[in-house]
Amino acid sequence: MRWQGGRTSGDIEDRRGLGPAHIGGLGVGGVVLALIGYFVFGISPDTTTQVLGGGATQEQHGQVGTPADEAGRFVDVIETSTTDVWTPIFQQSGQRYTPPAGVVLYDQATGTGCGLGQTAMGPFYCPNDQKVYLDLAFWQELETRFGAKGDFARAYVIAHEIGHHVQQLQGTTDQADRMGAHGATSGSVRLELQADCYAGVWAAHVADVTGGKVALDPQDIKDGLRAAAAVGDDTLQQETQGQVAPDSFTHGTSAQRQRWFGRGAESGDPAACDTFGAAQL
Repeated sequence: MRWQGGRTSGDIEDRRGLGPAHIGGLGVGGVVLALIGYFVFGISPDTTTQVLGGGATQEQHGQVGTPADEAGRFVDVIETSTTDVWTPIFQQSGQRYTPPAGVVLYDQATGTGCGLGQTAMGPFYCPNDQKVYLDLAFWQELETRFGAKGDFARAYVIAHEIGHHVQQLQGTTDQADRMGAHGATSGSVRLELQADCYAGVWAAHVADVTGGKVALDPQDIKDGLRAAAAVGDDTLQQETQGQVAPDSFTHGTSAQRQRWFGRGAESGDPAACDTFGAAQL
């Protein structure tokens, strides 16, 4: 994947090295339940802390700008390229795309607008503050545990989370909330599969909108499909529990995640990502 010449916007808040946030009213038991809520690619801590009655976390502020290290700069380039993709797409429908408030890089734990964010939750988007939260230690997890290697697998994760921001702007997040958070056809599954499809839309357009400075090859798409398959609910449940429980699905099966990512990548059309209107996922 080519990305080193890509544009940066400096919308990165770097909290690495600040140490984990202190936990307020959530308590140790709440943290354990929040960790149980972990599912790769974006379960917001809001999902569990709201049930527990919330809990204050220490507010942290990091350095805002383009990080000096390659790993941080990569996140900046990919996040910026998502803005370059989604801005004209929104314009075509007479809307204005507002980028997320930023991507927060952190270590171990940090305060968010949705409660306490923890590494074990994986990357996530918080709709309350419109930020993406990412501990870069997840990249190692992505490679060693899930077998999803390469820059594009990482870019897919970022584009997926930005897909949740697109949904927030469109009001889709509220629609999903009304449909429930668990089950094979729940609002949560439809929301996550749509974000996978939106990641595919980004992949379809990124080379054109960046003048080839961020560009993919056929192997990158295969890496993205492999990453999508590795984090399906059925695959993860079989690995961790030894059985599959569709009633507890939150993100969709491996086959579904691959299918919807592929649909976005092949069509480049957000209208093809209507998981909420789909009779079959």
